[in-house]
Amino acid sequence: MSLILNIDTSINSALVCVAKDGQPLAMEVNHIQKDHAGFLHNAIQAVLEKAGIRSGELTAISVTKGPGSYTGLRVGMASAKGLAYALNIPLITVSSLQMMSAAMIRSLPTETIKDTLFCPMIDARRMEVFTAVYNEKNEEVLKASAVILDETSFLTYMENNKVCFFGNGASKFEAIMKHPNAQFLPVEDPVAALSQMTHNMYLLAQFSDLVGSDPLYVKEFQSSTPSAQ
Repeated sequence: MSLILNIDTSINSALVCVAKDGQPLAMEVNHIQKDHAGFLHNAIQAVLEKAGIRSGELTAISVTKGPGSYTGLRVGMASAKGLAYALNIPLITVSSLQMMSAAMIRSLPTETIKDTLFCPMIDARRMEVFTAVYNEKNEEVLKASAVILDETSFLTYMENNKVCFFGNGASKFEAIMKHPNAQFLPVEDPVAALSQMTHNMYLLAQFSDLVGSDPLYVKEFQSSTPSAQ
């Protein structure tokens, strides 16, 4: 049996849920990105109380490792590592993009996803996004990277496949991409996908090292504040 506390602070909305054998029991969501740090501790307490679970009963802690918001990733990773260490249970780290892809694949009829590629996009300001490409089995085709979008982006993938674009960075690509094989869909609820993914990883003992686990930033953080001379 798995009883996993899942934490996602990688994008605008922070999510905390507790799931049993891949099925969500309780969840809390915060839509104010700048308040993720303040939200997290209270949310963890709230979902455990809602589910009637004591922290000592948890079998693992999971966290989305990125890419995404730099501050959000640091907050989520630090909290997850601290809890896993304190409770002496495994840490599971999940790609934010692969989780989004899993949620989209789950939301579509099986017969419609054949030969379709899935391209989640997380807004990275201006015309840049954090993105990757996955096949219908949610296997990585293009690894996570930072991409500056233009009219030629992802054309090679659309030559022989439909490509489904989604996420909070996809709208700016929709404005410039008119290829007939490009499909733009709204983001689906990631809770069920995240819960199932981490349950499967738990069964396969796909755990991350507490000391060595770091957020997946994809690109170096660049502050908008000028450095002192």
